[in-house]
Amino acid sequence: MTKKYFEHVGSFLRPEALKEAREAFAAGNLSQEELTAIEDRLITELVDKQVAAGLEKVTDGEFRRANWHVDYFWGFDGIERHQFGQGLAFHGVETNDDSARVTGKIGFTKENHPFIGHYQFLKKLADERGVEAKITIPAPAQCLVELQRGSNIQKALEVYPNQKELLDDLATAYRDSILAFYEEGARTIQLDDCTWGVIMDDEFYKTVIKGAVEKDFLRENFLYVNNKAVENLPEDLQINTHICRGNYQSTYATVGPYTAVAETLFDRENATAYFLEYDNERSGGFEPLAEFKDPNKVAVLGLITTKDGQLEDKETIIKRIREAAEILPLEQLWLATQCGFASTEEGNLIADEDQWKKLALVKEVIDEVWGTKA
Repeated sequence: MTKKYFEHVGSFLRPEALKEAREAFAAGNLSQEELTAIEDRLITELVDKQVAAGLEKVTDGEFRRANWHVDYFWGFDGIERHQFGQGLAFHGVETNDDSARVTGKIGFTKENHPFIGHYQFLKKLADERGVEAKITIPAPAQCLVELQRGSNIQKALEVYPNQKELLDDLATAYRDSILAFYEEGARTIQLDDCTWGVIMDDEFYKTVIKGAVEKDFLRENFLYVNNKAVENLPEDLQINTHICRGNYQSTYATVGPYTAVAETLFDRENATAYFLEYDNERSGGFEPLAEFKDPNKVAVLGLITTKDGQLEDKETIIKRIREAAEILPLEQLWLATQCGFASTEEGNLIADEDQWKKLALVKEVIDEVWGTKA
């Protein structure tokens, strides 16, 4: 059975000092060295807070990123930063328009990707404090969707008339980056993935895809590129995934139960722990968890929301865990928040102190349900 840890999905609210520093840097009033020094200091403080909260795996809070996903794509060879001209439509709000598009053959060069250095800094902090440094990156399927989004696909087709070659090169670049993290000491890598929501949500699918691509084709492409990126990795490297329905300033993008993707995602994708959103009725019931056929896989129930500061009732959370255990054995269940607290630098509409209260509740429930009180 896979060992389970008290860990957070990934991102934390950006301190005001960090927001101000990044704004000053963007305006040309702060050098890269000065910005990095501020980031280093605030990440160090964040890691200390995570350790104090009892987290066994820590992240850098994604403090060096503006966005949880496209910032990572920009580090690959053959992919450039691109202002799309239009953000993604979330519930009642539009995201920023940062995007990524193909400029040449996609590859990975360790010296050119800034996230390697980001992880080296985090790993040193974690080692000094006796905890594990976890790296969170967007899933390969997420990058595929961005490169094929709207007008971006024209650039992709210029370089890759055969889109199968795009999938293969993207997967290879991802695998190379994952191995680079492994060489730096990473033993837990989490692939954050919003793509499955396109298949789960019929209305979102109609709006974004506009019938141009069949769901079954999307489903198999997502599975192919994600699995190819993690094939033949070292046995002591754990690949997890977080299945998200969107997290932008406390809003969401997609709705719907996991039913439409459960067999593909839970049974056929090669991940160990699945961080799932289950914080409200938009996510549907627990029935799709029956597709976890491998006893070594874990469904991490995101029953505690990061979208508002109201603290959930502990007994209600425990009751829902017991309900899920009627579908999947308790040994294959775990608990976390439904998402990070700031998938982009804007952050969710929640106070700093509330994010720590949420995590304290997660730990309290874990101790009671799976610990000595169980």
